[in-house]
Amino acid sequence: MTVLETPAWRPRTDAAPLLPDSEPHRLLGTPAAARLDPALLRTQYGQLVRGRRYNQQATALTRQGRLAVYPSSTGQEACEIAAALALRPQDWLFPSYRDTLAVVARGVDPVQALTLLRGDWHSGYDPHQHRVAPLSTPLATQLPHAVGLAHAARLRGDSVVALAMVGDGGTSEGDFHEALNFAAVWRAPVVFFVQNNGFAISVPLAKQTAAPSFAHKAVGYGMPGRLVDGNDAAAVHEVLTEAVRRAREGGGPTLVEAVTYRIEAHTNADDAGRYRADAEVEAWRDRDPIALLEQELRARGLFDETLVSDAEGEAERMAADLRDRMNEDPALDPMDLFAHVYAEPTPQLREQAEMLRAELDAEAGS
Repeated sequence: MTVLETPAWRPRTDAAPLLPDSEPHRLLGTPAAARLDPALLRTQYGQLVRGRRYNQQATALTRQGRLAVYPSSTGQEACEIAAALALRPQDWLFPSYRDTLAVVARGVDPVQALTLLRGDWHSGYDPHQHRVAPLSTPLATQLPHAVGLAHAARLRGDSVVALAMVGDGGTSEGDFHEALNFAAVWRAPVVFFVQNNGFAISVPLAKQTAAPSFAHKAVGYGMPGRLVDGNDAAAVHEVLTEAVRRAREGGGPTLVEAVTYRIEAHTNADDAGRYRADAEVEAWRDRDPIALLEQELRARGLFDETLVSDAEGEAERMAADLRDRMNEDPALDPMDLFAHVYAEPTPQLREQAEMLRAELDAEAGS
């Protein structure tokens, strides 16, 4: 028997088709949209309006000095909302730093979702309460964590899926490739969700990859790749829901690429005018996810004043509450630096904590 005839070299016959479609999957404005649930479309509209307002308010807070930094997801709201809606309560979301909107849509308090970006506390919220991992500021480091959690859940027999979000820039990190390889080998119940918004800070897509799409990268790891219009809320939700279902049923991981665009700058500290033209941004405004969904709702007679007033009213209430609470100076305890570092503090941490407490007591007594 030659090497190529050994069992280790035989091709798998149980694999799903791996190559993505040549064009992004779309639903809104197509005949296929007729099968979409009206209640889901209305829910998505309300969430998108709320999400746009959330981005606007958070951006304003940076200008007022209430946030240290904010990476806006304006223009990407369909991806953010779909990621949250595709999961069941027992599932886990692993966000990147730009995914605060997905974190809020998952049920985390908007103020807590912004706490890390304010420079307070450790992550801002309890990850176990809503099954949302801490916002990951290092690129792609959350992806191996998602694989590990999902694999462990499967070993325990828990019906848990991890959805890991990452930007196009994060796909150039080693963690991305390691996570996909481990997930495919272990057939872990993970969905990798790449939001391709055109730029990794100032680096355009053409300098990130030579592949036809990020979804094509799935082939090399033995998992399906799906390509979807990231501004089509219904299409993103359908693709992610199907990938989550497949993972839950033992089909293994899927790599989903959503083609979208970052309307705002990378963060409030970035000058996007140095690397892209205004005309490019305006062209993408014509593909605004809220407008696309509104057009579908109007075409089906589902768009009415009640829908608009409810969505805008809820968005304004959320923004006002966020503004009021973020304008309050937080009560900070320096001793919190030592909380939640280890389950049992090390001798060094105890020594450092005692030194800090002595300094604080001395200041209070002076």
